[in-house]
Parts: sequence; C-alpha cells; structure tokens
Amino acid sequence: MTPFGTLPASATIPPAIDRVDAAWLLVATALVLLMAPGLAFFYGGLVCAKNALNTIMMALGAFVAASVAWIVAGYSLAFAPGGAALGGLDWLALAGVGLEPRGTVPHLLFFAFQTTFAGITVALVSGALVERMRFGAWLAFSALWTIVVYAPICHWIWGGGWLARLGALDFAGGAVVHVNAGAAALVAASRLGPRRDWGRQALLPHSVPLVLLGAGLLWFGWFGFNAGSAVAVNDAAVVAFVNTLLAPIAALAAWMALDAARTGRVTAVGAATGIVVGLVAVTPAAGFVSPRGALAIGALAALPSYFALLARGRSRLDDSLDVVAAHGIGGVSGALLTGVFASAAWGGTAGLLEGNPTLVLRQAAAVAATILWSAGGTTAILALLARFAPLAADARVQARGLDVALHGEEAYGTGEGAILVLAPAAPPARTAELVPDGAAVEA
Repeated sequence: MTPFGTLPASATIPPAIDRVDAAWLLVATALVLLMAPGLAFFYGGLVCAKNALNTIMMALGAFVAASVAWIVAGYSLAFAPGGAALGGLDWLALAGVGLEPRGTVPHLLFFAFQTTFAGITVALVSGALVERMRFGAWLAFSALWTIVVYAPICHWIWGGGWLARLGALDFAGGAVVHVNAGAAALVAASRLGPRRDWGRQALLPHSVPLVLLGAGLLWFGWFGFNAGSAVAVNDAAVVAFVNTLLAPIAALAAWMALDAARTGRVTAVGAATGIVVGLVAVTPAAGFVSPRGALAIGALAALPSYFALLARGRSRLDDSLDVVAAHGIGGVSGALLTGVFASAAWGGTAGLLEGNPTLVLRQAAAVAATILWSAGGTTAILALLARFAPLAADARVQARGLDVALHGEEAYGTGEGAILVLAPAAPPARTAELVPDGAAVEA
C-alpha cells in the first residue's frame, strides 16, 4: 500500500478526485478532530478537581499550538518532496497546497486530515505532565516538538522517507503517533520531576464518568483515525474500520480479566484504559491484518501495558496519567505484532505467521528509530525552554491548584458558580508623620 494517498511511481494515468473518497475523508477529518475534546475529557476526569480545567486546556492548547506549527512548517517537512530524512520546503505556510488531486482527494483536504494527526499526537504527551507543568512552557514545547520531532518521523514512514523504503508498516500511527508520544512522555516526565503531592497522598480521579465519556469519544473518533487513513472508500478502509471495533473489545475483555484475577474487582477506569490500549495497539495494523489478527493484537497488547502500569506505580517516575504504559508500550506492542499478523491477503505485507520474519525486524527498526529521535528531540527542546523560564509550576501553585493559579477559573464553582481572581495587592505606601519636635519619621 502506498503512503497516505500517494500514487505508485509506475502510475501513468493522471490522478483524478473521487467525490466519494473526498466525502469520506471530510467525515474522517471531523472524527479525528472530535478526539481532541475526547482526550481532554479523558485526561480531565483522571486528575484532581483543582486541576481539571488546566488538564483539559493542556490537551486543547497543545492541539492548537501543534496545528499552527504544522501549518507554518511541519506539513512541508513531513510531506513535501524531499530526501530520505526530511521533506522539502515547497509547502511552507501552505504555499502550493490547493485543490489539486493528491491521490483521489484534494490536496487541501489531505492536509487538513494530517493536521488533526499532528495536533492529537502532542496532546497525548500532556497526560504525563499534567498537574505541574506551566501552561506557557507547554504551548512552546508543543509547537517546537511538532516541527523538530513529529514532522521528521512522519516523513520517515508516511512521506516516503527511509523507513517507508525499508518496508516498515504503520497504517495509521503506531510509531508515528503512539510510540513517539510515549517516548516523549517518558523523557518529559523524568525531566520535569514529580508533582508536589506525588508519593505523599493518593491522587485519585475526580470524575470517573468524565473518563468514560472521554474514552467513548476517543473510540468513536478513532474510526476516522484508522479507517480514514486509507484515504479512500476501499477494502483497506473497511478492514481498518472493522478492526478498530474488534481490537478494543478484545483488549477490554483481557483487561477486565486481569483486573478480576488480581483484585477480584473490575474498575471503570481500568475498562477505559483497556479500550484505549486496544485502540493504540491496532492502529499500526488496522488495514494490514485480518479481523482475527486484530482480536489477537488487542488481547495480547493488553498484557504488557497492564503490567507496565502496575510497575510504574512502584517506580519513581511520575507519569501522571500513564501515557508511557498506554501509548508507549501499547504502541510498541502493536507495531511489533503488526510484523507478526500482517497478511498479504488482507492488504499488508506477509508477516511472521505467513513465513516472513524479516517484517518483525523492520518493525523493530521503526520502533527503535522513533524512540531514539523522539527522546533526543524532547530532551533538547526541554533543555532549551528551561534556559528561558521554569518548566514546572512552583509548589505553592500546585498546592492551590493550577485551574485558579494559571487560568483564573475553577471547574466546579460554589455559590454564584464563579470566583473572582484579583491581582496581588500592592504593599501600602510608606508615609511620613511629624513628631513633636518637628522631625519627620517614616511610618
């Protein structure tokens, strides 16, 4: 399958826009956009009430900052004609991006679809940093990371770069989105340090229904994420759509079984996490494996993510919302399992089960390259930003809550339903008064 709507080099017939394909991509773009508020609700419900709005704004703000960076330079660096490592500069600030065909859809529509991917990827990283990172620093990080980290990896796999030439498979973003975000989350959480109250008191979700609502919106939007990546109404879109239904079902069943076996209870937060892990794991394989393969990927991927989440709780890493376990480990599992279950009969390259073990090695190379570039780029960006301003909010701000301190609002008001945030009062002016002998002294 050619990367994201591009034509094979051997094509001789000029491409033409297919109205049905274009209509589907319009819908798919809107579905992926819906994942932004879905992620915001999912993350927002998992934190303390005093940080709910900040967490939601971290996700939405990242989406906006990344989108601006993508429009200015990221899209061109990822998809414009270039070399094996990076795209060219032909499409900076959308120069040359119009209604001409790209595959069977308008180029401008293909750009819009890819913009939603860029925005949601960096928004995923925010889950590792919520309840302590300064909002301004986070927006700056999101914009820089999109250009420095996301765009090159996107080019390597989807823009005709060196990993695409190697033969690595990533239908909708196992490495480009999830492994990438997981590696960045691990580095950023380590660099930022723990929250003020981490390890000293239980930091529990303040709204489990909000978490479940977010998970539901994510699953709904993910049909556009995966099936839309076929960039056409074709067999690949149908296979990806069905696999996006089946893999989370299998992952959820496995997660609930693990919860029940370990604690005797099945938790709602665990169920929501299992759904997300299944979605993450099937993303690279969605259009390349059979429905049975998707079920196997969902069930198998639940295991390492589940135990990685438990191990993180015993470690010194404060990955606030377990981005590494869900997206990093889930993405790695999905990418490698794609190499196992990929099937030529279902739109992919023959994988391990069809006698081609080298595909697993290619998948491992893509995972390793993604982790190394993401970790290195994230480290460099955070070091640069730290030279200009602190990255983390101070302990007093964290204790008060980032909603009021950074946004002047609170998620759940009392009384009139709002609070008034005043600027710090200036110290009283020093005055002079006369003493009986006529000398002036300062009061």
